[in-house]
Amino acid sequence: MINVLVAGLGNMGRSHALAYHADPAFRIVGLVNRSPVDLPVELQGYPLYPEFHEALAETKPDLACIATYSDSHAEYAVAAMEAGAHVFVEKPLATTVADAERVVETARRLKRKLVVGYILRHHPSWQRLIAEARDLGGPYVFRLNLNQQSSGPTWEVHKALMQTTPPIVDCGVHYVDVMCQITDAAPVEVRGMGLRLSEEIGPDMYNYGHFQVIFADGSVGWYEAGWGPMMSDTAFFVKDVVSPKGAVSIRMPETARSDDIDTHTKTSTLRVHRVGRGDEDLSMADEPGHQQLCDREQAFMARAILEDIDLSRHMTDAVRSLAVCLAADESVRSGQPVKL
Repeated sequence: MINVLVAGLGNMGRSHALAYHADPAFRIVGLVNRSPVDLPVELQGYPLYPEFHEALAETKPDLACIATYSDSHAEYAVAAMEAGAHVFVEKPLATTVADAERVVETARRLKRKLVVGYILRHHPSWQRLIAEARDLGGPYVFRLNLNQQSSGPTWEVHKALMQTTPPIVDCGVHYVDVMCQITDAAPVEVRGMGLRLSEEIGPDMYNYGHFQVIFADGSVGWYEAGWGPMMSDTAFFVKDVVSPKGAVSIRMPETARSDDIDTHTKTSTLRVHRVGRGDEDLSMADEPGHQQLCDREQAFMARAILEDIDLSRHMTDAVRSLAVCLAADESVRSGQPVKL
């Protein structure tokens, strides 16, 4: 049985804790949250700590799940590995490329398993989209976005997140990871633009951004992300991969809304368009919901530990996708393209 300590009990941390609670491969030895938190009944019996390092020293876990704000990810991950634990860390892996590389180097040096929370890697429909796109062959055009019309408590969460991570980094790493899995090519240049659309956020912050990325094989990608009550619910979810031989697209129902967390992962229908052969719609009915995907992520974490799965490519991809999104943020702030 894998003893696990869960740090951060917001949306993702809570979902991961519920996954550990339900999976007999794990035993929760502690939960960490800096402030008082209302927990679902399933989690109320576990020891609750206000500080990560104290909990780490006292519980001595086999696995640390880090779902805190992103500016603590690298520090907590390194501390956990040095204390003898494997690590599951929510995306983004760190807030700088240097810190991300330091976490990966620590995992390799200490022979710890490091899994980053790229939830789409565990989604059967996204796995199918990647396979269909690779079957078409490149070079590719990637058209991806995820805008969220947030208000109330969700907008408060987004404003807190933006103190350390802009939307194009927080969400963008998922979709750059998808691009990288399809092309296998290295990203070579990034160009970004962003805009502050609310006086409720700091003058050095922006809640809307988009960027373009150029890959070594000639593929080009576009990603857009915006948060806040002003965001449009029209065309908020574009997932399109185009190649010389056709295209693969996710088609959402008209009833889909940007403030529904399951909308961010569910695909409804995959349309495969092949030049000269017409279109084929692949139904993605009975997809896993958000909690089921978290369950799958943690089942993979257990297998990685128990079966000694090689995570070298996973870690390399995590650093690469983060580097692209941080370059996009740099480009937004400098007004200049960034070479990778």
